[in-house]
Amino acid sequence: MDGHATHHLRTAHRDSHAAIAIAPPVDRRDREDPDGMLPAEGATRAIGAGDRHVAEEPDPFRTCFERDRDRILHATAFRRLAGKTQVFVFPEDHQRSRLTHALEVAQVARAIATSLGLNVPLTEAIALGHDCGHGPGGHASEDALTPYVEGGYDHARWGADVTLEPLNLCCETLDGIRNHSWSRPAPSTPEGEVVSWADRIAYVCHDFEDAEHTGIVAAHELPDLVRERCGTTRREQLAAFIGGVVTASARCGRIGMDADAADALSAFRSFDYERIYLRPESVDQAARVVDLLRALVDHFTARPTDLPSDALPEPDASGSDMVCLAAVRHVSGMTDRYACRSAMRLLDWKVDRLPAALDFGP
Repeated sequence: MDGHATHHLRTAHRDSHAAIAIAPPVDRRDREDPDGMLPAEGATRAIGAGDRHVAEEPDPFRTCFERDRDRILHATAFRRLAGKTQVFVFPEDHQRSRLTHALEVAQVARAIATSLGLNVPLTEAIALGHDCGHGPGGHASEDALTPYVEGGYDHARWGADVTLEPLNLCCETLDGIRNHSWSRPAPSTPEGEVVSWADRIAYVCHDFEDAEHTGIVAAHELPDLVRERCGTTRREQLAAFIGGVVTASARCGRIGMDADAADALSAFRSFDYERIYLRPESVDQAARVVDLLRALVDHFTARPTDLPSDALPEPDASGSDMVCLAAVRHVSGMTDRYACRSAMRLLDWKVDRLPAALDFGP
């Protein structure tokens, strides 16, 4: 999916509608001046305790979106992203995990939101929480868990509506998380649309860098359009894509990217898919992830007593569907390593059947 063209602007979502002030990007010197810190027209305002499913009293020191950001940072689901696949299962020390991806998305999103005068804490909260619904093994977990969830398992919806539900986050934060994927409806806030772009910018650039360091691809193999428009280093590429969003959004009053940069980003992403995500080794790993997670869900559905006590359905819940959803909730929350250890312990799987060869000794 390459986005949607509107005049000279490319938007992430077909129904993109968030509008901001048409004005030059906010200069650093303006941000250094306390009188220049007013948010842009169209930026989301923080009001009191925020619009939450369960009403709360306002915090005396933090805005409602700052509280959301802090809750996500301290959440178990966020910490577990450190043990979940970004591209490489059981990544080496220098390779990204799903956690470091979230941090890089937050950096890119903050850079854009700050330059446009948007609500930075809301942007950060959405960015940090956007992948908390991912299961172990990367996007293959969605294929694995889809048969068990009505409407399919979508990490964005699952993250907002299931994984992060106990945090009682503001509706704007949850909306941005739920709709950050380009295949979803547009988020209701400009900050949410910024994260949609930041997610794609971050993973396209850093997944290539990881693959380059591993020897899978080389910079000279990038399409000419990418090398000419965005360079061959992550620093050059991020600068080009972030600048493409900031200048186009400030000029048009909509969150989007200029056409030249968007074309380069699309070509870059297609290259990553062909050479990294869909290479035979990745396809084999994904198939192993699907087999692993479905075997675990089937096991826990048939033997719910093997579920941890805090993962069991409510006492008054009945029916196999509730047990199955409890199994999906438990399995989707696992790290890669814990899922593999569980298969070895509960299913008697051997190491050579797991998604990646790893020493599971003491």
